[in-house]
Parts: sequence; C-alpha cells; structure tokens
Amino acid sequence: MGFRGRKSRTQRKHFVQSRENNWKSSNKNGDSDEQQQNAAITDNNKNNRENSNPTWQRFATQNLAFDEYYKEQEIVPPEEWNTFVDCLRSPLPAAFRINSSSQCYLEIRSKVENDFVKSLQEEGTDGSEVEAIRPLPWYPENLAWQSNFSRQQLRKNQILGRFHEFLKLQNEIGNITRQEAVSMVPPLFLDVRPDDFVLDMCAAPGSKTFQLLEMIHHSAEPGSLPGGMVLANDADVQRCNLLIHQTKRMSTANLIVTNHEAQHFPSCHLNRSYAKGSEPREAKGLDIDQLLFDRVLCDVPCSGDGTLRKAPDIWRRWNAGMGNGLHGLQIQIAMRGMSLLKVGGRMVYSTCSMNPIENEAVVAEILRRCGGSVELVDVSGELPQLVRRPGLKKWKVKDKGMWLTSYKEVCNSRRAAVVPGMFPSGNVYVDAPEHGDDASRSQLPDNGSNSNSQNGIGVLQDPTTPTTILDEEASSLPLERCVRIVPHDQNTGAFFIAVFHKISPLPVIQKKPFGQPGKTTSRGNFQAQTFTEVKDINADEVEQVDSVDNRISEVTMDDDDILENGKDEAPPDTDPSKIVDEKRPEQIEPPSDGRSDPELVTGKRKLQMQGKWKGIDPVIFYQEEVVVDQIKAFYGIKESFPFKGHLIVRNVDINHVKRVYYVSKSVKEVLDLNFLAGQQLKIAAVGLKMFERQKSKDAGAFRITSEGLPLLLPHITKQILYASPVDFKHLLQHKSLKFGDFEDAKFRENASKLQFGCCVVVLNKDNKTLSEPQVDASTIAIGCWRGRNSITVMVTELDIQELLQRMLMYMEENADNKPLTDEADKIVKAHEAEFNILKNNETNHR
Repeated sequence: MGFRGRKSRTQRKHFVQSRENNWKSSNKNGDSDEQQQNAAITDNNKNNRENSNPTWQRFATQNLAFDEYYKEQEIVPPEEWNTFVDCLRSPLPAAFRINSSSQCYLEIRSKVENDFVKSLQEEGTDGSEVEAIRPLPWYPENLAWQSNFSRQQLRKNQILGRFHEFLKLQNEIGNITRQEAVSMVPPLFLDVRPDDFVLDMCAAPGSKTFQLLEMIHHSAEPGSLPGGMVLANDADVQRCNLLIHQTKRMSTANLIVTNHEAQHFPSCHLNRSYAKGSEPREAKGLDIDQLLFDRVLCDVPCSGDGTLRKAPDIWRRWNAGMGNGLHGLQIQIAMRGMSLLKVGGRMVYSTCSMNPIENEAVVAEILRRCGGSVELVDVSGELPQLVRRPGLKKWKVKDKGMWLTSYKEVCNSRRAAVVPGMFPSGNVYVDAPEHGDDASRSQLPDNGSNSNSQNGIGVLQDPTTPTTILDEEASSLPLERCVRIVPHDQNTGAFFIAVFHKISPLPVIQKKPFGQPGKTTSRGNFQAQTFTEVKDINADEVEQVDSVDNRISEVTMDDDDILENGKDEAPPDTDPSKIVDEKRPEQIEPPSDGRSDPELVTGKRKLQMQGKWKGIDPVIFYQEEVVVDQIKAFYGIKESFPFKGHLIVRNVDINHVKRVYYVSKSVKEVLDLNFLAGQQLKIAAVGLKMFERQKSKDAGAFRITSEGLPLLLPHITKQILYASPVDFKHLLQHKSLKFGDFEDAKFRENASKLQFGCCVVVLNKDNKTLSEPQVDASTIAIGCWRGRNSITVMVTELDIQELLQRMLMYMEENADNKPLTDEADKIVKAHEAEFNILKNNETNHR
C-alpha cells in the first residue's frame, strides 16, 4: 500500500547543510523568529561579549516545553529541579579513557598521575585549588579521567597546555580515547570476557566499540590474540567510515565492521544454505553453525536530550514527539538484538535520553514480548561508586499537546502514532463493539478477551501475558532495576541503561494485527507509527575529535518505513533458529542506487549471487601458497604462529594485491560461516593490516606494517636488528642513516648481512646480547627498510613523536642516562614543533 506525499529518508548531506554551529552564529538580517527569540533570551548574559565580538551570539539554553515535560514526568524530585537544570546549562567536563590494551598504558597512566596531576595539585589551577584533572572513581584501574578547566585556564597554565598537547598526540595514536564519562558505562555493565563474541548493533562513531575491544584484548599476552571478537554494525555508510577510522587506532584482528539496519541485522547460519542431508558443520571444519553472541550492546538511536551539555543546539529544537517517534524503532532493534543473543548471554540497552518513552517503556515492552525467557538484571552491586537512580515505574505520554495516562485515552485518529507499549501497563484498549457489529469485533485477536469493559472501552490483554497477572503486570515489572544517571549527581551527562539476561530461547509468537478500521498495522500489537523527524544520536556521537568532523545524521521515518520493516522479515521477537527455512529472508541484488535493503521482486526475493554487495570490496581468503611461503621464509615466521587460513585480501585481482590482512581464529570462523551461508553480512572492514606491498622485486616486497608488527614480532626470527638507545634515537631523528653512521659496530655488521627489503629494528634498552626478540609490554620496535647501504624508518611522524616520548619516559627512570635524556628532550620538542606546524598547515588547507 502506498502513501501520498511520502517523504524520502533524510540524507546526511541534508542535515549537514541545515545544521548550525553549536556554539555561535552570525547575527545578521533575516534571522528566523526562533533565532531572534533565542537571542532575546540571552541578551542580558552576552552584552559584554557582544562589545568585544559583535558576531558572537550565545545559544539559548531554555525550552519551556522541555521544562513542562520533565516536570510532569517527575524525572527528578521537585526540590532538585533547579539544580538539575542549572547543571544542564553548564559546560560538560571533558573525559578520556586510557586504552588498557595499549603496549604502554601503564606508562601513560603513570605520567598522568605522577606528572600532570601532582604538578597541578602543587600549584593549583589559575590561582585556585580545584582539581583540574581527576580519575573517575567508578572506572576500573584508574584508566578513565575527567578534566574540568576552561580555555582561558588552558592558555594561562603551562602544565595544562602541555597536558592538552599530550592528550592530542595520544588520542591520534590510539593510546587514549576521548569519550563522555557516562558513555563509558554501558560496556562495563556488559561484563565482557576475552572469549566472548560481542555485537555492537549501533556502533558509530566507535568509542564504545573501542572500549569493548579493549576489554577483549586486555589480558592477551604479546604476540597472541584473544578467543573472542567484536562485530560492530551501523546502518549509515558515512558513520561506518567514522567507525572504521576510530577503531583503526586499535590495530586489532578481532573486529568485523558491517553496514546493516540494526533492526534487520541478518541471520547467518548453515541451515539457510544447506538442505536436508547436506554436510554437517564438522565436515566443513566449522566450530559454529549459527552466528549468535555472548554479549549484545544496543546503544540505540534516541532523541539525545541527555547530551544537552555538549550539544546545546538540542535546546531549541527539542519536543516531546522526538521520543514518541523513535519508540517503535528502538523496540525493533532491541528485540532483534535479543534474538541474536545466546541463552545465558547478557544484553545492555542504553540511550542518552531522559525520556521514559524511549527508556522504561521500551524495557517494559521487551519484557512483555519475551515473557519469562528474559530477566532484567539488578546491577546495583556493580560499579558501586557510580551514582545512579532507579528506573521509573510510572510515566505519561504526551501527544499533540495532550497528556495521556492510558491507551484508552488515545483518540482513534492517533492510535497509529501512540501505541499501547508506550504506557506503563502495556494494556490495549479498543472500542467495545455493539451487538452484531462484526466489523468492530474483527479488530480483536483470536485469543483476545473483551470481558473487561470500562465505560464503553474494552480492555484487550497482551497475548503474551497470562490473564491472571494482567492487572498486576505494570506494578510487578522490576523497572527499578534500570539505571538512570542524571547530570547533577556526578557532574556528567544523562544516560539510561538496562541490563538483560537471556534465560531461555525466546517464544515463537504468532500474532494477528489489530487496530482501528481503515488503519494499516504491522506485526503483533505494534501498530504502524507515524514518526516525526528526529535526530539520530548516540551518546558519544557528538564527541569532539580533533581529526574527525563528527557530524550526525538524521533519520526520518514514516508509515511506509514501518510497513517495509514488516515485509517478509524474520519476526524480531523470535530466535533465528526457530523460523522455518522457507520463510527466511534472503538478500537480493542491490538496486541501481546502491542501497542493499531487501525489496520484493515480482512477489519473490531474488537471491543475491555470491553475496556480493554493491560498493563493498569482497572478502577473499588469500591462498597464494607461493607468495605466503616466500613471506614466511623471508621473515622466518615460526610454524607455531597460526598463518594458514588467517590471511585475507579485499581485491578480486589476486595478482595485484596491495594489502594483506590478518584475522583472528574467531573472526575466521565467522567469515567461513558467512561464506557458506551465502554471504549475508555486508562487511565494510575486517582484519588487521599486516603486510603491504612495496615497489620492489625482492622477496621482501611485502613489508610488515606498523599495525601488524606488535602481533608478529614474537614470531619472526629473521630480518631483525637490535639497536642501542643512542642508535635508535639517531635513527628516529634522521629517519634514514647509512650503515657507517651507526655508533655500534655490531649493529653495522648485522645490518649489512640482512637481505634487501623490510626489516625490524628493536630497541635494546639494556644493551644485552639478544638472539631473538624479547617482547614484553615495554618493547619498542619499528619497521624499517634495508637499502643497499642504509636503514630507513617506515613509520609515520606521529609514531616517531610518540616513540621519542616513550624513550624519554624510560630514560628519565635511569640516572645513568641523564645526558642522553637532555638531548632526547630537545629532539622531542623539535619534533613537537614540527608536528604542530604540519597540523596547522593541514587545518588551514581544509
């Protein structure tokens, strides 16, 4: 069924063109009434600034509709309202997390604790005694920190200035991640273990994905990989690119990035492709026959009013309809995540919204649909130092300016937009039919009951809920186990978190649609909703990252979108394994416009040939044994290192491969399964870039990349040089040195014996005689190129600067190297100056 005047989905470019600067805008003629009203609100506060900068205009931080809505919902007690709002109007402190899987994370934490923090405590900040940098008490191992100082303090205080430059460098390299404090909480409640398969359903821009990878890699020994993996997914292609950019700093072989709508994330299992009597998974060498996950993170799109402190433009455009419009999509995503969760697994549902329609109402609907197969976990004993509040048990729905306390108060014309699941009880009410009124009676499900009639309104029970507990269901749902974080408790943003535990397989529920005469409905008791245009925001999407423009895309959903969601798709509230094979949705050939969404083709789904997604490079296992054997022989890679079957390429032309990627055993299993299942996954990125082709005909034409070196280093026995601190420092400083310029005669001799091509130079900090790499957390090594009579560094300027800083930190711990420390300090400062010039030139060019 078509709809007239259907709007196309809002594209990222439309939002970018219309979005205003978050912090200032030009006060020119022709301003809209809304802009003028916002300017009037802040007139008294910006007079002084206008005198010095007439183009500066402060954003309005007031919205009467917002105040009315959350006062009515009793989001905080009345006596706390002023404190709550004042906190929302204040700037949000910056926060960052030290990457626990980084090789030098202990050194970074020590530098923050013993250098910056102690120095600031001794002298104060800008004449005051405030703690400008402090650890977040609830984050494990003092790895998360919060900083609270102004730009003016940053300019005046040299320690803060040095700290700021330190953060920028470490963030670029990947040793730290800038992330809002409350955004770090959901992954902690997931309780991820190294062997877990984790799904991040709405992953962009990637801060939480990065955090999940840290948890998996945290206990891994150098040269080894954990048994688990993370599959990070996002529906928007541009945001997938941002996700890839963010996670690239992790240098991991345990990650797959996919590009699917979360509510339609594909099932991937052998039963889809193999008929009865086909070979079992063991014959195919697979350990898994269905892609299910131990942990699922559903950080769903939301209205984002919990991010007001860092995204003040939300103040002027906030309205109650934003939450109502996303309620249905959030349920679909959460139910799809629950169906992909293993029995015994844990799923976290989270939003950066304070709206109960997006929070408790969604959680309640999930519990109703899943029945006793899912429980809400009480996490009050976890992260005890995190100040949190219980979930709400009561709330109201506001629609078109009217407050509604029950679905029976919803007028017929609005029952397509306001659904029963938005209310605390979840009860469904329909008009009590007149005697013999078959048209009205046909709206009731077969198992529905209309015996409870109140003032002409019939109470319709949820088919999944036993009749005996219907009256008690709303009060018996343990929504107080949800976690609400409000800004003024710990000087953070706002966040909502619910933790689910899957006890048993989800029930297979066959429901018949019901609704108002003339209204088209979707599956079950979830009626087709008319979505207002809302902003698709995750809590960490508005992080300010220096090197990336973190723009946010909008999503516009209307009735047609909901109807499309229901076409021939696997029901979101069932396990994939319980769906009859003939009814499973199959991927189709993407249309000419590049979209890969399933569509009906002459009443049947057209099977996608070879699973090739348009615009996405294929994933091909690299099985050129001659080339692989040459690589192994050139570097002396040990047989104990799992090499065969772990190399992939993204180029169909095997003869012109430029990059070779390495994948972990867990990722390899998923790729094998995906291939045998018809390549259901639209893979945007996978694997750790380990080898890259150089313009050389030598056997060493494939060099080891900086990303792959930490994993491969303990397993190579050839092409290795051990440099003293003096020679290592000179090599970093000059980037290329002839053999005769190295001070160590043994180094010169060994360098001349190497084959032409890529080599590895390891810092021999103690000048010991080493026959093979002794790799630990403090090992420093770089990839180089052995030319005819020289050694040339093959790392980026950022890496050089970071390595010099690490050397400086190491040398400062040794009194015997004091003269060298001073010289290295000069080199570090020179490289910092050079790096800043390059960054400024790049910024000006942009």
